Amino acid sequence: MTTDESTPGREPDPDRPDEPVPDVTPAGPETPSVPDVPPAPDIPYVPPIVPEPSPEPDITGVGPGPVTPTIEEVTGYTASGVPTFDSVREKIERRVGTAIGSEELARESESGRTLEEQYEDRKKAAADKLAEIRRSMGR
Repeated sequence: MTTDESTPGREPDPDRPDEPVPDVTPAGPETPSVPDVPPAPDIPYVPPIVPEPSPEPDITGVGPGPVTPTIEEVTGYTASGVPTFDSVREKIERRVGTAIGSEELARESESGRTLEEQYEDRKKAAADKLAEIRRSMGR
């Protein structure tokens, strides 16, 4: 233990500290340890929604019920690995759409407009040169 510096040789008394201790009342069993919080509003009970059971699938494909997609419809390939007609058509349509969109974007860009202007200038220069050659030949 350390000695009290104000009085040399004297041991500090833990029951009588040198500094005043704030008045603290110890908590009893009836004293709440958490400040009182107002109660939350009553929330009504809402039962969970139970989905309606779906009808059994009709294996004949005639009656109502969900139709399970075939492996060809899901993957685009037959069981032997051959692509289906629909999957090939979708790929071609997607590629055509991408090509058309890329062309439109290229024409609308600054460099695309510059290339079109250069093409038109060359086309006009070629037409003028052809007209000059024809005039020089006497036609």
